[in-house]
Amino acid sequence: MIPRSALPWPFFLLLFAAAAFAFSPLPGRADPGRACSNSSALVGFESEFRMVQHQLRGTVTVVDDCSFRVSQFDMLSGFDVHWWGAIAPDLGNMTSGYAVSDQVLNQTYKNESFTVRLRSNVSWDQIPVLAVWDLPTASDFGHVVFPNRSDMSPAPSPSPGDGAVRVYRELTMFENCKALSPNYRVRWTLDVDRDVIDIGLEAAIGTQNYLAFGWADPEATSEYMIGADVAVTGFTEEGIPFADDYFITRYGECTINKDGNAKGVCPDTIYEPTDPVAVNNTALVYGHRRDGISFIRYQRKLSVVDKKFDLPVNYNDNATVIWALGLMSPPDTLRPYYLPQNHGGEESVQFGHLLLNVSESVDDCLGPLDAEDKEDQDLVIADPNMPLVVVTGEAMHYPNPPNPSKVLYINKKEAPVLRVERGVKVKFSIQAGHDVAFYITSDFLGGNATLRNTTETVYAGGPEAEGVPASPTELTWAPDRNTPDQVYYQSLYHQKMGWRVQVVDGGLSDMYNNSVVLDDQQVNFYWTLSEKSISIAARGEKKSGYLAIGFGSGMVNSYAYVGWVDNNGTGRVNTYWIDGQDASSVHPTNENLTYVRCKSENGIITMEFTRPLKPACSHSDRPECRNIVDPTTPLKVIWAMGAKWTNERLSERNMHHVTSQRPVRVMLMRGSAEAEQDLRPVLAVHGFMMFLAWGILLPGGILAARYLKHVKGDQWYKIHVYLQYSGLSIVLLALLFAVAELRGLRTNSLHVKFGFTAIFLACVQPLNAYFRPKRPSNGEEVSSKRILWEYFHVIVGRLAIVAGIAALISGMKLLGARYGGENVHGLDWALVIWFLIGALIVMYLEYREKQRQRERIYGRSSWVLGNPEEDDSLDLLSPRGNAGEKEAQPTGRMEIQLEPLAR
Repeated sequence: MIPRSALPWPFFLLLFAAAAFAFSPLPGRADPGRACSNSSALVGFESEFRMVQHQLRGTVTVVDDCSFRVSQFDMLSGFDVHWWGAIAPDLGNMTSGYAVSDQVLNQTYKNESFTVRLRSNVSWDQIPVLAVWDLPTASDFGHVVFPNRSDMSPAPSPSPGDGAVRVYRELTMFENCKALSPNYRVRWTLDVDRDVIDIGLEAAIGTQNYLAFGWADPEATSEYMIGADVAVTGFTEEGIPFADDYFITRYGECTINKDGNAKGVCPDTIYEPTDPVAVNNTALVYGHRRDGISFIRYQRKLSVVDKKFDLPVNYNDNATVIWALGLMSPPDTLRPYYLPQNHGGEESVQFGHLLLNVSESVDDCLGPLDAEDKEDQDLVIADPNMPLVVVTGEAMHYPNPPNPSKVLYINKKEAPVLRVERGVKVKFSIQAGHDVAFYITSDFLGGNATLRNTTETVYAGGPEAEGVPASPTELTWAPDRNTPDQVYYQSLYHQKMGWRVQVVDGGLSDMYNNSVVLDDQQVNFYWTLSEKSISIAARGEKKSGYLAIGFGSGMVNSYAYVGWVDNNGTGRVNTYWIDGQDASSVHPTNENLTYVRCKSENGIITMEFTRPLKPACSHSDRPECRNIVDPTTPLKVIWAMGAKWTNERLSERNMHHVTSQRPVRVMLMRGSAEAEQDLRPVLAVHGFMMFLAWGILLPGGILAARYLKHVKGDQWYKIHVYLQYSGLSIVLLALLFAVAELRGLRTNSLHVKFGFTAIFLACVQPLNAYFRPKRPSNGEEVSSKRILWEYFHVIVGRLAIVAGIAALISGMKLLGARYGGENVHGLDWALVIWFLIGALIVMYLEYREKQRQRERIYGRSSWVLGNPEEDDSLDLLSPRGNAGEKEAQPTGRMEIQLEPLAR
């Protein structure tokens, strides 16, 4: 116990400790009376934080053996954040680390400075790595790696200010910072001795946007962007940072005239590609995307060599600088650069200019930038008709460091956000290796939470859910109404290989009856048919500014539907008729669209609308009046994506940067699709052979039997048999060609049904001829069997011809539906003309046959002396009954008396 006489002394000690506590925000719970020596070699050591996430910046200075000071500290808030010690900054060591202070960092810090005390049982020798660690998510916000103690000498004096301060710089830290707009900042560090300036640009923008900053022409008094020397920075579609030197000659995207001269916002190297002086004066140093913030660090010279396209930086003077944010066009074969588009928007928000003296100390950036959309990961939306392929790959942009070197990829995307719908089955094809067991869990980290003495709920998968590409394992999961809104896909044996699963109520797959994947698997197409309308939805699988689908064989002569989100955040869907390849050929139309919706999620465009199958038009000359959707005919669908669309006058910068290579034929009634293909040569031969058989040989055989019996002998019979057997052989050979080319028989089309009917009837004829009854001898009455056989033979033959002609016509219709009416229009007319010619020939032959029969009746023909042989011209099917006529004629020898004519 403390004696009563000693109360004043301890009282003052308590006051002193309380004051120390008050002036040191949230210190550790170490003994306030603990004596802190300066024996550690780290005393006086200073280092900047390495930013990992949550926009953490700041400087750490070791004050003594039990405390350190944090200066200019920025950080976005987390869940349960602590000062953390670990042996190394990798996943295994960080997750097995420990809290080194009792201070909790559960708030947003804005350029703050404070002192932190270590726990009483912690010393600097136990902390090779000092990190800011979020416990629930096992996330490293940022850290400092201390140097090896054996390589450092102890501090030379008890006072840290007397020792040599060892400073370690990070690429995200600069000496100066200027806020250009609420979401855009420029940072810089000037190095006059090396004649360079390091510049850092950071902005809360999307991955498709550029950041531009540079110096205006010193002689400009207005329109400061003309003649400006700027650096255009951003990220490629693969997430790789870039920084290029640009020169502005006019407002607008860079274009190259026919004479080869470049104009607009163009890279220096495009203006004079053969000039060795016109080089990229901007050197990329570093870049990253964190928390929805783009950060690029680059370096440029203060002086310049290329005086035509580069401006010097007069660091001691005030100079006008310009800046802009906007969308960019990806490179192509003609322009291998990312080209900035018009920034648009409001001045001081999307673009601006100001006076800046880079030699003056400036720091008006209070706190970290905080983006509304912090999710940069790709989004994969599960489709019940398409399995999700799960593999492993190298970790490039894992969203929650630290992480293992290999992580899970779904559909070739690194650790994407997976979105599923309740009540819709999700199929996984697991090919990640035998050492990666895939499962859906409630645990954020995965890797079997029971090994960490925590609980988890496993919704699907487990030890058996492992496979390789040669023998993948199929896993089906159907989230239900009890599944939480957010779960995780992970590996059962390794932590933090997967990422989040969003579970939502309903979606496109539930709302629409049918869905197919369009060409190149970049756009999903959904539809539901009703009696008089069709509801359509389309969703892109890659980030873009707009999504367009079209009905037609190509963009030219197609009806297009374009969905995008405007600058006000309003989703729009417009309709167009396209009759050319430039912007002036895109004509707005007024289709009757209802239930229109369009949204963009992480750059993924989804649009929906309902339209009538047949437009109700009072003026048929309008293009949209011809845009009729016939559910019984395959609908040819194409797609395109671009960076920016507008409701106003279109220009070349609104043109697409990626499009489908060929249309996909969507069978609306069947709910399936197939890629558009050129006319296959084998099918062309099939069609020609069938026309030769059913259009020439087989009808010719019938005509020979009908109209050539007056020719003496059996020539008509030989012609009839040869033509019929030749035609039938060609039919069977053409059938084999089609079956081999199509790899099987499909009887679901009208053409195939007519074709098989005709072939069956044609094959019946040889069998029928083989079993024909014996013909009657001279003078014998024709038997009833012979008459029935004659009727059956003739009727089956003519029905076969009718079915064959129907097969030809339906085949031409199928050809037009498959390969386009423009390809078979001429063939249709040729077939019609051929049938007309055939009809005229039949009419003429029939007329001649009737005339010949009349001549026989009135005795003006068949002047034959002697006993007549069997008359092969007898037509047992004639309504006049030639057999009866024969019986009425005398059977004896005819005598003819010749007398001279009276004079």
